[in-house]
Amino acid sequence: MSDIRFEGWLHKTGTGGVYQDAAGNVGIASTQPKTRLDIQNGAFQIGPAGICTATTVNTTNLVNATQLSHRNIIINGAMRVNQRATSSTTSGMQTVDRFLCQFGGTDEALTQAQGSIGTSDIGPFEEGFIKSFKITNGNQSSGAGAADYVEIYTVIEDQDISSSGWNYKSSSSYITISFWVKSSVAQKFPGFFYTNQAGAGDSFMYSYQIDNGSGGNLSANTWTKITHSIPGNSSLSFNNDNTRGLSVAIFPFNGTDTSTSDHTDGAWAAWSTSNKIKDMTSTWYTTNDATLEITGVQLEVGSVATPFEHRNFADDTQLCRRYFQVNGATSGDHMMWGWGRAEGNSARVAIPVPVPMRAAPTVAATANRSFKYDGTAVQSTQTPSLFGSGAWVSHASSYTVDFPSGGSLSHNNAYIVTSDSGSKLTMDAEF
Repeated sequence: MSDIRFEGWLHKTGTGGVYQDAAGNVGIASTQPKTRLDIQNGAFQIGPAGICTATTVNTTNLVNATQLSHRNIIINGAMRVNQRATSSTTSGMQTVDRFLCQFGGTDEALTQAQGSIGTSDIGPFEEGFIKSFKITNGNQSSGAGAADYVEIYTVIEDQDISSSGWNYKSSSSYITISFWVKSSVAQKFPGFFYTNQAGAGDSFMYSYQIDNGSGGNLSANTWTKITHSIPGNSSLSFNNDNTRGLSVAIFPFNGTDTSTSDHTDGAWAAWSTSNKIKDMTSTWYTTNDATLEITGVQLEVGSVATPFEHRNFADDTQLCRRYFQVNGATSGDHMMWGWGRAEGNSARVAIPVPVPMRAAPTVAATANRSFKYDGTAVQSTQTPSLFGSGAWVSHASSYTVDFPSGGSLSHNNAYIVTSDSGSKLTMDAEF
């Protein structure tokens, strides 16, 4: 056999080297290879093209403490799903699903939006992100008032934390947050976790800045990757149910009414409305049209931030629909929202719910819609409040609405229909 060269490296054949037989089989530390690639006389073998089988796998160096899929406890951390809108000047959950921007102030006129990431966004674009959650500060004329605030957060269900694999009562067990952030103003910002329990250890604060808390301010208009590990605490408690479990927040600004000078970074402490975070600078808040942008938010069990778990769009959308669903007409054609039966002086219509929701939703409708039976309009200008007469049917994947028919009916088909392109039916089960 002739010597084998790998990119200029010459390795002489021998029992401890690389060997190739007349059939083209290659042996490493084997002079009698039995397959296409044979390492140490069968310790690892690769056969012909097609499905190959490793007869022996050494797992010594495999990390088995972290699950390979569904590591990310955060839903829609890539900011791709926006069932409500792409932009809004209203406080609350208005744009990117599962992420809420809550704000208030003397003259606050903040805009929250689903942002776009392109090739110039070095860092997140290279990691596969194309969308962000972006807020733009309004023009401030009265400065930073004590009651002013801007808060971004998402909420995780109790049962998703309690069954995550995190030993949250142990200080040696960690969950790790990671995300990309860009601010138009060079400044430090606080990150914040809090639970739905009252007690001495229900909130945890840290600073996000250059070098993950060990350096200075974020560089202006520069994407920075933030990672921070949070230990468990003996006072923590989570229920195995669908209630509010853990809130994950970042605060662009909080005035002195909700901050304090004695809050300690990196430690669990008692939460109160006047003691959310440590006092912070108001530079970002008092800068007209200042922006803050985040993407790639991941929360996972363990003390190490792993690469972001990119889920496909359909999976993320289904997960978001547990908390919010929208059914809207896209043209002037009729769209049916639900159907049922009309009997006597009333009718009951069931609205299908494709994805089971966290809790009984708040149901609302906008624009033109009609309640009809066998094609006859009974009430053609229903108000959204009418849907408050409905009832959530657990485990039935439907929401039922009771209507007064206004007449004597017998065994008639009944349905809710819309013919307006701007009409929407929404179901909201967010926290």
